[in-house]
Amino acid sequence: MTLPAIEIAGRRIAADQPPYIIAELSANHNGKLETAMRIIEEAAKAGADAVKLQTYRPDTITLDCDSDDFKIKGGLWDGRTLYELYEEAHMPWEWHQPLFEHARNLGITIFSSPFDTTAVDLLEELGAPAYKIASFEAVDLPLIEYVARTGKPMIISTGMADAEEIQEAIDAARGAGCEQLVILHCVSGYPAPAEDYNLRTIPDMVERFGLVTGLSDHTIDNTTAITSVALGASLIEKHFTLDRNGSGPDDSFSLEPAELAALCRDAKTAWQALGKVDYGRKSSEQGNAQFRRSLYFVKDLKAGDVITEEAVRSVRPGYGLAPKYLSNVVGLEVKKDIVANTPVIRVVLSGGILE
Repeated sequence: MTLPAIEIAGRRIAADQPPYIIAELSANHNGKLETAMRIIEEAAKAGADAVKLQTYRPDTITLDCDSDDFKIKGGLWDGRTLYELYEEAHMPWEWHQPLFEHARNLGITIFSSPFDTTAVDLLEELGAPAYKIASFEAVDLPLIEYVARTGKPMIISTGMADAEEIQEAIDAARGAGCEQLVILHCVSGYPAPAEDYNLRTIPDMVERFGLVTGLSDHTIDNTTAITSVALGASLIEKHFTLDRNGSGPDDSFSLEPAELAALCRDAKTAWQALGKVDYGRKSSEQGNAQFRRSLYFVKDLKAGDVITEEAVRSVRPGYGLAPKYLSNVVGLEVKKDIVANTPVIRVVLSGGILE
C-alpha cells in the first residue's frame, strides 16, 4: 500500500515525516494588526511549520439577528449572538495581505480557513498554498467543492462529523478535483477535555479513509497532541496566542509561545521515538553489553576438578558464558587451574557445552 502523503509549500506531510505543526492564530489578534504580526513572529520562533488564519466577515458566516436561534447558550461565549462574536473575532480582510507578506518574509508558511466563496477568492489572490475547512463547515459540501477546484491541498477538520459525514466531505473534495487531502480528528469543544478525544480513532481513520490524518487539538496542554503522534497523527493544529490571559475570544484555550516551542520539539521527539520494528542492539547500547549477566567462577579450582553449583554463579559483568548455560556447565571438568572471580569460558571446560 502506498503511504498517503501531501505537500504544502515544499514540505512533505506523511507518517514517515516529522509531524507538521500549525499555529492557529484564529481570533487571538484581539482587534490589533500588530498583535497578529507578533503572533506570526512567535510562531516562527517556536518552530511551527505554518500559521493559519480564519477568513470571514460576520455577514459571510451568520446573520445579524438576536432571535433565540442565533444566541449562544453556555460555554465561553454564553449569551452573545453569533454576529456579535464574529464581529469581534473576525480578521479584517485588509489585514490579510500584510500578514501573508510578513509570514513569507519570516520563512513560515501561511494559509487560512475560508468560510465562504468570497474568502476563497481573496485567498487565491494572495497565493494561499493550501486551505483548511473548519469543523463546523465540514458539512458545507458546496464550499468544499469550491475550495477543491483551486487545485490546492485541503485539510478538513472533522469535529462533530460522524463517519458518514466525513466520507461525504471526502467524496465532495475528491469529486471536485482535490488530489491532496488531509483529515483531522477533532473535538469541537473550547476547551475540550482530553477524555473526549478518544485518540484510538486516529488509526481507525487512517485505515478507513486512507488519507494523511492529523489532530486539531483544543485541550489546554500538549499531552493529547503528543500522544496522537504515537497513534499516527502526521499533522497537529493548536490555537496559539501571546498571552492566555489576554481576554480575547480564543485566548483561554490557546498555547503560549513557550508551550508551542515545547510542542514543536516534543512532537518531533515522539515521532523519532516511534522509529521502526527493530530487535537488534542499538547504538546507545553498544558500550553496555559488558554489564549484562554471565557465568563466573566463585571458587578456586584445580585442573580436572568437577564444577559444582557452589563453584559458579550468574553475575555482572558479561564476559563469561550466558547464564542459560549454567545447568550445562555444572558437572563438567575444568582443563586448567581456575582462580575465583574469573569468567567461565569454553576453553577452560572439558566435556563440551550443550547449546
